[in-house]
Amino acid sequence: MDRRGFLRRAGVGMLGLMALPGWQATKAAARRRTNILFIFIDDMGYADPSCFGNPKVETPHIDRLAQEGLRITNFYVNSPICSPSRVAVMTGQYPARWKIHSYLEARAANRRRQMADWLDPQAPTTARILKQAGYATAHFGKWHIGGGRDVGDAPLPQAYGFDESLVSFEGLGDRVLFHNDGLSRQSAALGRGDIRFIDKHESSETYADRAIAFMEKHREEPFYIELFPNDVHDPHLPKEGAAEEWRDVTDNPFEQRFFAVLEALDEQIGRVVDAVDALGLSERTLIVLTSDNGPTDWTSYYRQGRNPPGFTGPFYGRKWCLYEGGIRMPFIARWKGTIPAGETNEASVVCGIDLSPTFCHVADVPVPASIRHDGEDRYDALLGQPAKRSAPIFWQYGKPYATLMPGNPDFVSPSLAVRDGDWKLLIDPDGSNGRLYDLGNDPGEKTNLLTRHPDKAKELWQKLRHWANSVGIATEAVDPA
Repeated sequence: MDRRGFLRRAGVGMLGLMALPGWQATKAAARRRTNILFIFIDDMGYADPSCFGNPKVETPHIDRLAQEGLRITNFYVNSPICSPSRVAVMTGQYPARWKIHSYLEARAANRRRQMADWLDPQAPTTARILKQAGYATAHFGKWHIGGGRDVGDAPLPQAYGFDESLVSFEGLGDRVLFHNDGLSRQSAALGRGDIRFIDKHESSETYADRAIAFMEKHREEPFYIELFPNDVHDPHLPKEGAAEEWRDVTDNPFEQRFFAVLEALDEQIGRVVDAVDALGLSERTLIVLTSDNGPTDWTSYYRQGRNPPGFTGPFYGRKWCLYEGGIRMPFIARWKGTIPAGETNEASVVCGIDLSPTFCHVADVPVPASIRHDGEDRYDALLGQPAKRSAPIFWQYGKPYATLMPGNPDFVSPSLAVRDGDWKLLIDPDGSNGRLYDLGNDPGEKTNLLTRHPDKAKELWQKLRHWANSVGIATEAVDPA
């Protein structure tokens, strides 16, 4: 058979194969796979969106997302600070397993705190799992799981499964840096990527532009996008004149700047959601929006006689603590035609390590047998079903390591915590400083029930000690006190 005859027969054979129902079904299934847009906002408090109770600012675009989707009011991140919180949502595992329990800093500081310099690229990531199943993957926004300061040899985002990336000064590869910012200057000196300087207030728009372009480029194939804005993290630097528009709302200049930044962020989120709808992808795209930890609490605010900006609603504490205000976050999920619109799931307890297995379920991509997620598939919770967890949620922040603490000393929490059902125990590794709360009746953590329910405290302490031992944190075998 000559070459032309072979190609003709091969072509006919391929056409015949493509005509088979199985082939067509496979191709159609690939096209129908659900897109995932994961919006993870830096330092946005539980009640910063108006749909979660902001008393001073409207966030109409975030609110519309909630009206068209579902709010979960018992969602937790797995750390009250950026780096470990991000490790948890990206890997589905407790960040302590990867020696990341606080924010990644310079090498010497990481060594002092017994931390890695970056997330091990062998860690399981949602991006890599989905990429291997045919998804186009991208990360736009804050990274902070390796690279920056004096750490110039950290892996690039592509090592974790991302086709495209655009990060900031807490990462390497292509990135946007901020004018008049010391950490940005350090980052620029490290090289390794296409580097561009912008004003901080332009960052969310820049990331939104990239996310929209990526969706347009991959509209005919499934995509997974992490959009991680970081301009809500202080210092809040809105565009010129924007803060003055909030003088009638508050006389606190820190709040004025924060409100201006929050308003601008809300607009950019609206642009991205509008793009999903304009591309005809609203019924094929799960959009999840939440935050990485509670709102800022630097000592400098209090020294100037002002409260720090950001709202935690009914919850106690702020960033850098294990009270509810530091770890309970707003959570919105929209997937038109699948997730019920305008409803609130107040019963299901969901957390950051649950997102990776849940996203894999949404994508209809099996989790490889070699990966053991600490989190649970909470697809049922996304549908509004009040399903219980099969295991408690655990936290570690602070002792035995040195790390940042709240500026308000009242918000400094014990360094270990567990939530099991409605019960929450906070305690230090030596068994001291125990605090037991019934969150079902006391979400503001006002009444310590440790002495009234000693058996419950002992039960939770045993579970917490077992978990702490599994991630390398030493505790003392004493009764909680």
